[in-house]
Amino acid sequence: MIPWFQFHTYSIGPITLQVWGTFVAIGFLVGTWVAVKRAQQLGLNHKLIWDFAFWIFIAAMIGSRIFHALFYGLDYYIQHPWAAIDPREPGYAIMGGLLSAAGTFFFLVHKHRLNWIEYADAMIWGVPWGCGIGRIGCFLIHDHPGTASDFFLAVQYPDGVKRHDHGLYLSIVGFTIAIVFLIIARKKRPPLFYFGLFLLLDGLSRFILDFYRIIDARYFYLTPTQWVSIVFVGLGLAMLFKRETFLRK
Repeated sequence: MIPWFQFHTYSIGPITLQVWGTFVAIGFLVGTWVAVKRAQQLGLNHKLIWDFAFWIFIAAMIGSRIFHALFYGLDYYIQHPWAAIDPREPGYAIMGGLLSAAGTFFFLVHKHRLNWIEYADAMIWGVPWGCGIGRIGCFLIHDHPGTASDFFLAVQYPDGVKRHDHGLYLSIVGFTIAIVFLIIARKKRPPLFYFGLFLLLDGLSRFILDFYRIIDARYFYLTPTQWVSIVFVGLGLAMLFKRETFLRK
């Protein structure tokens, strides 16, 4: 069991910073750096990765906010519309961020007339590292409490109940996928392999873990994240086993 602790802010001199935002920023920077290194290994224009990352970060933050407002708190935001665009307000859904990041990525590769498959397989290497680090921030503020459990990684919440903590679990998932990538990279893999593998592993883990959340919206018994996860798993399987569909010109 993990004892209760919580860190929302910290100070550097007179400046107060958010713990969650700090880890998200660090995760994004580290993830971009990993993607750049992977692009260099593949002989791609790695300088473009930094340019892409700037716009993808903006799109991801906006998309995660919109997804949260639409599917997790629409009634509240209809009554408080300004809160939906207030960056100080909590509420960011990573699935919305991933979807908007993907849309921005495809727009950029089309604009620069690049092979999207090559750049997708390079940039996806940074995503699990970014998720692993960023989710540490979620764990430290405990904004994703789960159901009661005696699991050895459960957290002792202030109400005395031991609960799953999804920030911790999702951080572990991110780092695990990143390590899997490193291990299997010892052999040459076909196009779209890493992109498809990430979608499959991340989608499966999110689909399963969301059954153990206690604060969540549900539509036809599933959370919005689970519905997106089903799409991720389907696309991942297709990229791994039916990749010729995506390779056709």
